[in-house]
Amino acid sequence: MSDHHHHHVSGKNLFITIILNILITLAQIVGGILSGSLALLSDAMHNFSDVLALVIAYVANRLAAKPKSKEFTFGLKRAEILAALLNALVLVGIGIFLIVEAVRKFIHPEPIDSTLVIWLGVLSIVLNSVSVLLIKEDAHESMNVKAAYLHLLTDVMTSIAVVIGGVAMALWHIYWIDAAISILIALYLIKEAIALVTESAAILMQSTPKGIDIEEVAKVIESEPKIDNVHHIHLWQLDDKHIFLEAHIDFKEDLRLSECNEILKKIEEKLKALHILHTTFQCEYARNHSKEKIPN
Repeated sequence: MSDHHHHHVSGKNLFITIILNILITLAQIVGGILSGSLALLSDAMHNFSDVLALVIAYVANRLAAKPKSKEFTFGLKRAEILAALLNALVLVGIGIFLIVEAVRKFIHPEPIDSTLVIWLGVLSIVLNSVSVLLIKEDAHESMNVKAAYLHLLTDVMTSIAVVIGGVAMALWHIYWIDAAISILIALYLIKEAIALVTESAAILMQSTPKGIDIEEVAKVIESEPKIDNVHHIHLWQLDDKHIFLEAHIDFKEDLRLSECNEILKKIEEKLKALHILHTTFQCEYARNHSKEKIPN
């Protein structure tokens, strides 16, 4: 992995995006209640989840930027991963609630003010499109900002679905379509949220990062002629950017420390191609203990 240029999430753009989404949410909640549209309320809940995601992303980003200390020797970089997990769990809960409400709406259908649904759907499309453009660059830098960005992007699509539903209700009085659209939005919410839960939980559980094969890492290290084997490998992520490798390395000869350092420099350069930039190696010679790649 080559060194990336990282920038802090823009406070100004993020603040504007939060305000826009609060306005959308409030307008859709009022409109959903007045019109009787569950799809509009579903979209409002989706927008509210975006507000939470953006606020939490902002707070987490500020925490992650704090310097390391004696209490937190890695800093608070995992605040963003915790934020992503929290946002995802909230999304799952909202999705389940919307499905329950939609089923109730199917059983007891009610007339809906389709004109209000259409206009508020259009308002959501416009404001969410502006929000997407505002944080597009920041989405490349952080998992939870990316999550918020994806939610905003899907909001544009779900609002389009709400408008289509509103038009169908206005032209053909098909009121069950409102509940059907609500269920589709909820299922999509749950699907995206579960993917985010899985990704953030994997990092917190220190699983091997996706796309990196431990056997391949071992081959890179053992390709150095003076290395006998590598064992006790630990590969994990601090956050969505920093991958760490810890391992014991057995040398074939009793080398001087300066020679070991030169070999380790070569290995570190090779590992950059596998996106591993942080390494801790324990150098050994003729030490009698387990040589398993993954220690028990």
